[in-house]
Amino acid sequence: MVTSPADGLAITVLGCSGTYAPPDGACTGYLVAAHGRSIWVDTGPGTLANIQRHVDFAAIDAIVISHCHPDHWTDLPVLRNVFKYVVHRAGVPVYGTAETRAMAEAATHDGLAPTFDWHVISDGAAAEIAGLRFTFSRTDHPVETLAMRIEDPASGQSLAYSADTGPGWSVASFDAPVDLFVCEATLTTAEEGLAPHISARQAGTMAAAAGVGRLVITHHWPGGDVEAQRTAAAEAFGAPVEIAIINERYHL
Repeated sequence: MVTSPADGLAITVLGCSGTYAPPDGACTGYLVAAHGRSIWVDTGPGTLANIQRHVDFAAIDAIVISHCHPDHWTDLPVLRNVFKYVVHRAGVPVYGTAETRAMAEAATHDGLAPTFDWHVISDGAAAEIAGLRFTFSRTDHPVETLAMRIEDPASGQSLAYSADTGPGWSVASFDAPVDLFVCEATLTTAEEGLAPHISARQAGTMAAAAGVGRLVITHHWPGGDVEAQRTAAAEAFGAPVEIAIINERYHL
């Protein structure tokens, strides 16, 4: 069971690489925990191995997938096999887009149900998931991609996760406070506009404009200079910025 001080809201990095993972790395995935409940957000390649360092399979209360690009979900069919054939779980709640569901169904020979109980989410959706309040906002990305704000009703603490986005979306779209913002920072400043992502500088600028409390940058290109990215983000944010690191846990 993953806990934080006073068992409050926390997020653990299971993987933080974009597109593909470097040696000993993993693509995108996070474990959100509060009050003894555990929610797996994005199941990118390699995150299934890493989540076992932090929580038992039996203690995963729900899964949330931001979008259908493979670096964000393709450990899900493997997890389905674990639940179906090894730990014998059924009805595990999964929240994701309709497109992600169709791809996940195609990746199994006999379907996701009854192992997974899929809930289709879209822009503006809200749901209570394992005792936490999730709200979803469609980002600026080529496929339907949902950023999420996660609030602990008991403490009022909140975190947001950008998923993948270009500069046409902002965390301010949630129109609510964000204590900790985990934001993609895929591109260098020189690469802005070359791919449907944002740079570290753009992430810092967005976070500052929205008044978020803390900024963690993620979705790193393998082989990139993450310290240079941190510097660019911090200069734009106007405060120190943290870098997502596998197995690091950020408490609110």
